[in-house]
Amino acid sequence: LAGTEVKSVREGRVNMQDGYGLIRNGEAWLLNVHISPYEASGEYFNHDPSRTRKLLLKRQEINKLIGKLEQKGLTLVPLKMYFKRGWVKVLLGLGKGKKLHDKRETIKKRDTDREIKRALKNY
Repeated sequence: LAGTEVKSVREGRVNMQDGYGLIRNGEAWLLNVHISPYEASGEYFNHDPSRTRKLLLKRQEINKLIGKLEQKGLTLVPLKMYFKRGWVKVLLGLGKGKKLHDKRETIKKRDTDREIKRALKNY
């Protein structure tokens, strides 16, 4: 990470909502993680907020992840970003995407819960 990125992470200005990880050419990459520009530095010295970032993993860890990612439907997802001895660490998890019918069920459940809360609010 660049210095301005580390300073922004310290301020907690990170959005990992749409982020995911990839293994490309034997290297681990973090994509779509938005680290806001550091406000105290000028426009010229700042970083690109949504650039692709390389992750430092040991070869054994990468091989283990490659084996897991070859299974159908699994994706690397950044769960948490934290500091350890001055280094920025990213906790990665393996996630499985939702199918279309699962999404529909979730939306239905959310709508019914909202209607129940609305009805209870009147009483």
